Amino acid sequence: MSKEKKGRFRLPHVLTLIFILTVVIAVLSWILPSGQFDYELMDTAAGEREVAIAGTYHVVEKVAEDGTDLRQGLAQVLMAPGRGIQSIVEVLAFVFIIGGVFQIMAKTNAMTLGIQKIVKKLGTKEILIIPILMALFGLGGSTFGMSDELVPFYILIMPIMFAMGYDSMTTFMTVCLSATVGYAASTINPFAVLIAQGVVGIQGNPQLIFRMVQWVIMMVIIIGFVTWRALQVKKNPEKSITYQDDIVKKREMTGDVDFTQDMTTRQKLVITVFVAGMVLVVIGLVKWGWYMNELSMCFFGMGLLMGIAGGMNETEIAEEFLAGVKDIAFAAMVIGFCSGIMVVAQEGMIIDTILNALSNLVANASNALFAVILYIVQSLLTLLVPSSSGLAALSMPIMAPLCDLHGANPEAAVTALQYGNQLTNLMSPVAGTTVAGLAVCKISFGQWWKTIWKVWLLLTVVAIVFVAVSASM
Repeated sequence: MSKEKKGRFRLPHVLTLIFILTVVIAVLSWILPSGQFDYELMDTAAGEREVAIAGTYHVVEKVAEDGTDLRQGLAQVLMAPGRGIQSIVEVLAFVFIIGGVFQIMAKTNAMTLGIQKIVKKLGTKEILIIPILMALFGLGGSTFGMSDELVPFYILIMPIMFAMGYDSMTTFMTVCLSATVGYAASTINPFAVLIAQGVVGIQGNPQLIFRMVQWVIMMVIIIGFVTWRALQVKKNPEKSITYQDDIVKKREMTGDVDFTQDMTTRQKLVITVFVAGMVLVVIGLVKWGWYMNELSMCFFGMGLLMGIAGGMNETEIAEEFLAGVKDIAFAAMVIGFCSGIMVVAQEGMIIDTILNALSNLVANASNALFAVILYIVQSLLTLLVPSSSGLAALSMPIMAPLCDLHGANPEAAVTALQYGNQLTNLMSPVAGTTVAGLAVCKISFGQWWKTIWKVWLLLTVVAIVFVAVSASM
């Protein structure tokens, strides 16, 4: 038994991977030529930003006459995490506040009971449950990054699906597939779009309307597929890939879902505050060009109001906020450590060298081919860093300037990150949200892959088209 465990392949911890990448970048600072582009401040489609000027790349000496050494050693590697955190402190402050605010909302239980209330009201109009729930979960993924909060909903919804003649795969797709695709088609998701734009320095949310269109298209595709499949399973249950397993699952299920608990007035107020806050965030992004500090202000205000509306006293609000900060600390550390990689690369002055090489590689590529390259790079990096916020900190400092040099809108780099990250996580055995959902529903990866691969390919093609359009806007 111990030999089997020793022989089993296991990916290192994500922080270990990031540290290894930091060491690799430090080694590259000794091998690759150091160099830089000339930069100028320009008004772009993504706001006023420093943009590299194509054709101005020039090599810089590794050791300058004043003794400055660009080669990164052990001291620089060990300082990288701390310096990375310092370099992105505005984004990290936003992440911590988001974590605290959503914990306050979770404590009120308003979101869970809101979903339960919708299911109860639908009654015998059973097939409508699937599109309505998927739209809600997709909206949650797109607006506030709903992912880790999904586990209770599998337990809540599975008995309902079984009672209506559907299978456990329908439950998993209704919850996880919709939230993940909604997350991929982010509109104002703070853990994807807003952090990625914050890392690059993009003010506001320039392609918000286009992002809303993307969300609608993606949700129509998956809602149509899941609803059609559910009807097929109900018509002929034996065709379900989980049919035999579901017989056991149904026997193991004890009791029915409790629909007797109604939402209180306070919980309704919490939902009202949340919706109003999200509307304000959209207005702030579109009309006033809000950035990290303004967004932090709005979300922090939402947290306080939701706590008060939920009947929490000041001590409870503070304690729940700190609990949320604690829960989000790991994600924040991933972001900071990834930024440390970029600090080492910047100090070694090899970022522009890499940019120059990539720029020459895609110099004659169309926007469509360029979109494919961006998407593939983000998908591969996701296997190392599944976190969308961590991936943003790692990749955006290179991907966005690459868009500038190619003459493409840097928002394309944000769009590629969204889809490359989440669609890869949807199929990846190292993606926490997917693994947890499959475990709760007792579905194997083999069953999941066989069910979803055709639709996943369609979503991937559509996503690449969105990246190409984003680059051209």
